[in-house]
This record gives sequence, C-alpha cells and structure tokens, in this order.
Amino acid sequence: MSTILVNPMDEIRRERQQPARRLATLSGKTVALLDISKPGGSVFLDRLSELLTTHYGVNKIRRLTKPTYTKQAPNDLIAKLSGQYCDAVIEALAD
Repeated sequence: MSTILVNPMDEIRRERQQPARRLATLSGKTVALLDISKPGGSVFLDRLSELLTTHYGVNKIRRLTKPTYTKQAPNDLIAKLSGQYCDAVIEALAD
C-alpha cells in the first residue's frame, strides 16, 4: 500500500510579508490570549496565563474568544487585537 502525502496549504500565492514585531521582554506587558473556541483551549490558556504572569512578569492578561473556530475572527475582534489593546497576542489551538 502506498503513502499519499497531501500539502495542507492552499495553492494561492501570497506576497512575502515581514514577520510581526518581536518584544524584547514580556515583563510589564499586556498579553491578549485568544481562544478560538476549540475544546480544551480554555484549559490551555488558563495554564498559560498562570505561567506568563509568574515566570515572565506579564503585567496583564486579556482573554478573548472567537465565536467559532471554523471561521476567521470578526473584523472588530481583529481590530481590537491590532490596536492599543495589548502588546502581544497568543492564539490557542487545542483539541
């Protein structure tokens, strides 16, 4: 029996983009944790929140949730995450 490998990426060509700005430290920063509504995501983010504050000095954690993991986040949620709302965003993928 042969093995078939499938590329998980779509075939749309995109322009090369610069990676997101990296923070020198998380100490004193506000971090948004985005739950995409998959089972287990909130459990993962609860633990991550604890680690970020106790081990990395994160000042404030903001929790947000997408309505569903099957669709892109609503524009207002994306705008909130890219504004003055936080210094960094971590998205939770779980199952």
